[in-house]
Amino acid sequence: MIDRVELAKFLRNRREALQPEDVGLPRGARRRTSGLRREEVAVLCHMSTDYYARLERERGPRPSRQLLASMAQGLHLSLDERDHLFRLAGHQAPERGGAGDHISPGLLRILDRLADTPAEIVTELGETLRQTPMGVALTGNTTRFSGPARSVGFRWFTDPSERQRYAPEEHAFLSRMYASGLRQTIGLRGPGSRAAYLAELLLERSEEFRRVWDEHEIGVHPHEAKRFEHPEVGALELTCQRLIDPGQAHSLLVYTAIPGTESYERLHLLSVIGPRSSH
Repeated sequence: MIDRVELAKFLRNRREALQPEDVGLPRGARRRTSGLRREEVAVLCHMSTDYYARLERERGPRPSRQLLASMAQGLHLSLDERDHLFRLAGHQAPERGGAGDHISPGLLRILDRLADTPAEIVTELGETLRQTPMGVALTGNTTRFSGPARSVGFRWFTDPSERQRYAPEEHAFLSRMYASGLRQTIGLRGPGSRAAYLAELLLERSEEFRRVWDEHEIGVHPHEAKRFEHPEVGALELTCQRLIDPGQAHSLLVYTAIPGTESYERLHLLSVIGPRSSH
C-alpha cells in the first residue's frame, strides 16, 4: 500500500537536495529555491509538473513501476534510495545487478560533463541507457530500440544496417566479440537470464551467429581502438575508455581521438555537424 505522507516527504527532500549543476541545468541569477524547482524535476522525470506536484502534496494516483523508475533516474537516486521510493509507493523494489537499468548518480554526473565528447552508458548486454549528444552524432540514437533489439549484439546479427557505421574489416572480429561476450554473461547470470533468452533468439534467427556460437569462444575482448565509418565525416579511429559500475554491471564508454591525427580533425568536424546527421 502506498504511504503518501512519507512518499511526499521523501520526494521533497530529494528535490531540495539536488542542485541545478548536479543534473546539467544552469543555476540562473534569480533562483530562490534551495534545490530544484518542481517543474525542473518533472522534466527530468518525463512527467507533468501537475502530476509531480500532486505527489508532493500527498495526492494523485499511485505511480506505476515505469514512472517510479523514471523518477528515480531523474532525481539521481542511489540504488538504496530507488528501492525505498518503490516501497513507499507500494511496489516491490526492482532487481539489481545485470538486469537493472537504473544508472548510478556517479555515472550520470560524469556523463553530464562530457557533452562535447562521444560517450554512452550501456548494460552488460550492450543496451544503451544514455548517450551524450556527440554519442548520438557518432553512432545514431541507440536508446530508441525496444525488446531484444535494445542489445547491440542482437542487432548486429539481425539488422544489417547496424554494421554500416563500423569498418568492414572489423566485422568478423565484432561478431566473435559479441558472441563471446554473450556466452560469458550467460555463464555469470544463468540459463534463465535475459542473456540466455537473447542467445536462443539469435540461434533461431541468424546463421552467422550459429556458426560463431559453435566455436565456444570466451574472452574475446574489445579492441581499445575502434574504427568507425561515419556517413558524414568518413573513417574514424577512436580510443574507447571504459568505466565500470559493478553495482549495476553498467559501463560508461568514452570515445576520444589522438590529437594531431586525421580522426581528431574529423571528430571536431562531427562536433560541428552534431547529432542531426544520425538516424
